Amino acid sequence: MQELVFIANDFSIPMALVDFIPVILFGIGIIVLFSCLADKMSKIQFALFSTGSINVFIAGLLKATYKLLYASNVCDFQALTNMFFPVQSIGFLLAGIAIFSYVIKNKKNKALSVAPVLFEGTFLFVGLMCTGLALLEFALCVIAKRLNKISTIILFIVSFVCSLCMGYLSSQDFEKAIFNWIAEIVNICGQGTFLIGVLILKKNGLKNI
Repeated sequence: MQELVFIANDFSIPMALVDFIPVILFGIGIIVLFSCLADKMSKIQFALFSTGSINVFIAGLLKATYKLLYASNVCDFQALTNMFFPVQSIGFLLAGIAIFSYVIKNKKNKALSVAPVLFEGTFLFVGLMCTGLALLEFALCVIAKRLNKISTIILFIVSFVCSLCMGYLSSQDFEKAIFNWIAEIVNICGQGTFLIGVLILKKNGLKNI
């Protein structure tokens, strides 16, 4: 009965030996990939790739061994052939996920490194400055209202508007004289109205509020 099964499968020794060739070629290819990508992959990627590729190699090796044992009329080792598809499928899946994730990650890193965006931080600091000034001027307006100096609020509003203008001017080309003069005038107006408003508040009881 066992001999009939051998004949039904129709495996020959030359066929079994030839079946080792693709397994060896795959193993060499994996070794080349290991040598080229091992230091570039993350630990997880390398673990998945090595585990998957080794599974594929072992599955092919055991399948070829099964054919050789069968063709040599040694035995019908069913376990070697039954495990071929599950082990190889899982192996290719793990290796494929590893390589795919490596390519995607490499592409992203390359895209980020080709043309990094120049960020000088000017508008960030301008925004912080304007926010701080807004809080300061608002607080002074509240104090002016409590001291019944409503007209002084106008001075603080003008001061804040001038500060906003300074924020805009700071982003312009100050190598040009015209921008320097405009900035100087705006800054004087802003700080001048701020000082006048504070002096008025002081004269009307700021120290005792």
